Amino acid sequence: MSWHPQYRSSKFRHVYGKAASKENCYDCVPITRSVHDNHFCAVNPHFIAVVTECAGGGAFLVIPVHQTGKLDPHYPRICGHKGNVLDIKWNPFNDFVIASCSEDRTVKIWDIPKHLLTKNITDARKELLGHARRVGLIEWHPTANNILFSTGYDYKIMVWNLDTKESVIQAPVKTIGFHTDVILSMSFNTDGSLLATACRDKRIRLLDPRAGTVLQEASYKTHRVNKVLFLGNMNKLLSTGTSRWNNRQIALWDQGDLSVPLIEEDLDGSSGLLFPFYDSDTHMLYVLGKGDGNIRYYELSAVKPYLNYLMEYRSALPQKGIGIMPKRGLDVSTCEIFRFYKLIPAKNLIEPVSMIVPRRSESYQEDIYPMTAGAQPALTAQEWLSGVNKGPVFISLRPGSIILNSLPPFSERKPSLKATEPEQHQDRIERVATEDNQRRSRLQDKRSQRRLEENLQDDWQMGLSNGLDKFECPPPKTENELLQMFYRQQEEIRRLRDLVNQRDVQIKQLELAIKNIQADSGRY
Repeated sequence: MSWHPQYRSSKFRHVYGKAASKENCYDCVPITRSVHDNHFCAVNPHFIAVVTECAGGGAFLVIPVHQTGKLDPHYPRICGHKGNVLDIKWNPFNDFVIASCSEDRTVKIWDIPKHLLTKNITDARKELLGHARRVGLIEWHPTANNILFSTGYDYKIMVWNLDTKESVIQAPVKTIGFHTDVILSMSFNTDGSLLATACRDKRIRLLDPRAGTVLQEASYKTHRVNKVLFLGNMNKLLSTGTSRWNNRQIALWDQGDLSVPLIEEDLDGSSGLLFPFYDSDTHMLYVLGKGDGNIRYYELSAVKPYLNYLMEYRSALPQKGIGIMPKRGLDVSTCEIFRFYKLIPAKNLIEPVSMIVPRRSESYQEDIYPMTAGAQPALTAQEWLSGVNKGPVFISLRPGSIILNSLPPFSERKPSLKATEPEQHQDRIERVATEDNQRRSRLQDKRSQRRLEENLQDDWQMGLSNGLDKFECPPPKTENELLQMFYRQQEEIRRLRDLVNQRDVQIKQLELAIKNIQADSGRY
């Protein structure tokens, strides 16, 4: 019998993690000391929000993404909760709206101003009352606008419709109450028609969130689940937890049969909780441990062995929580495919870590940036509640393409005219609002293009030694590091060659202009 080596072709085989430099981190941030098992951080292309340590109630910070460096100790906070804040999540369709839940049994919706914060925000736009005990977890619906799910220590999941004018909502549109213990994790499938939960009773449940019924239930005794995650359109679930011998492990499940996992893999004997993150565009799975400094990443396939280990990013700084940047906020010019924000309370530091595909070409890499979910909802809240299912609205990440605007919609604006005035005034207001929204979108596209040009110009002016950044690149220690440095050197040589060619073209254009001027002066 002949031997066939198990080679597997993958464009993500050499993905590596790159931590941001000191000046690009967020320093002096008073990160919460809570022991609750949550991320404590939420990120979008405009802001980074982090739960902070606060006396006399709960609070969190909202920092502009570009505002790196040391944070002012008197920086304004969002501090309207009476108890510790346990979870925060940005609205996926509005970068200026964030939800928070707390030990005070409430969920609050906050409007974040587009300018820098100048004072503490204490008044929420909406307050959701319904839970009998503290609320530990919230999730936005992935495709329907203004639909929020919350769960607390009363063992209930509540579905909220925020598409109303009331500032205080007393009752949810749906309550799911058959869980027998605290719900540790919630995850939606791609179109939001299914909801998976991981409960402290060691069971995974697959639910219909509108009907509130259990479709499937997994009770596998050798795997005590902590977190569960839908894997895009692969019809599979992934869970993290511990084995019978208290080893940390991950398990892969078939969505149609939760009786036995497809695979189980023990990772190590540490005690920290494992946080899984899945990128459906690249089919890559990232696994981070609470209290660890490393990031393991895998590539998933539809056939056995399903889970293919790629590499591990290692750091001596342990993370307490983690935030991830949406795909529309990544830097495609550097082939960045994922970005983490590590909360390091020992140093009061938030450290961005970018996952990068090493490529020689500077052009847009279509194969690693397919169409991805944008900032426009596919459904209204009422459409989803009535039974309609739709997948996300996709956009392209190619520079210069139209990025769907994520500014606040005008559906809940305050009427400025009396009800007795003619309807044509209302139409005029809506037309002006639409034009204003389009103008903002054009300005945002111009700013992003200008920022991209400035970053490219900064790259040209960066101090290099032998084609390498002498401040960020120590001597290579492994073959992989040597290969990465070689790629960077080749890219720098190519950039310099392009710059010389551009200068030659400019010189020729100037020479032609001088000849034309001389010819015109001699003619007269």
